[in-house]
Amino acid sequence: MKLISWNVNGIRAVHRKELFVPFVEKYQPDILCLQETKAEQHQSEVDLPDYEEYWNSATKKGYAGTAIFTRVKPKSVLLDFPSDIVSKFAFKDSYGDTNSEGRILALEFEKFFVVTVYTPNSKPDLSRLKLRHSVWDTAFLLYMKQLEKKKPVIFCGDLNAAHTEDDLANPKANEGEHGFTKEEREGIDAVVKAGFVDSFRMFTKGKGYYSWWSHFAKSRERNVGWRIDYFFVSKALASSVKKAEILPQVLGSDHCPVTLEIKIQ
Repeated sequence: MKLISWNVNGIRAVHRKELFVPFVEKYQPDILCLQETKAEQHQSEVDLPDYEEYWNSATKKGYAGTAIFTRVKPKSVLLDFPSDIVSKFAFKDSYGDTNSEGRILALEFEKFFVVTVYTPNSKPDLSRLKLRHSVWDTAFLLYMKQLEKKKPVIFCGDLNAAHTEDDLANPKANEGEHGFTKEEREGIDAVVKAGFVDSFRMFTKGKGYYSWWSHFAKSRERNVGWRIDYFFVSKALASSVKKAEILPQVLGSDHCPVTLEIKIQ
């Protein structure tokens, strides 16, 4: 089974460039997880008859949002955080309610859950770092562990943070900047400590592998980037993972897709 995750930075924009459908036709994912769709389903104009579409769009028009296109029909569809977690955390801040921004979409299949997530950005002035660190990261990990009690979990998406110094081209220059603060990295440390496995790092070590590039100074052409898009799997699924890759050659967004191939018994 092949899964692909991609922050499309506006699905309508990628589709207008005539890049989205050819990408799907070329790579043939069984499950395609999207972030930052910036649209509702009826606005996307994408026609993929082999796939069922599930969307979680933000209340605010043209903002954030997630979607999953799947060839395999899910048993159930879950939007946002569940009510028991919502009751424990304050997801609202001066920017809005992060739980109404379409940031989480989970599909339950026979033997596992697939979750696509678009983690809130801490902002260049770190004004959303406290919510990100104290609320979002804690709540999201709690939710993944909650799902994992039922069956193994595959979660993917734009975590808006580089985990280690190997995950960005210039770690020293960006130490403490949004996307590479101690707090954001601790959030991913907690995911690993909880038993979830970074699938890409099962196969590929070292620097030079990135999934997002700034538009500044031809960063993508020079590969001065960040790896902030991930596939994590429950430890129970790790031995079934056959391949995990980054596809920097795929254009259309400031992010590129990341892939996971897994053999489900």
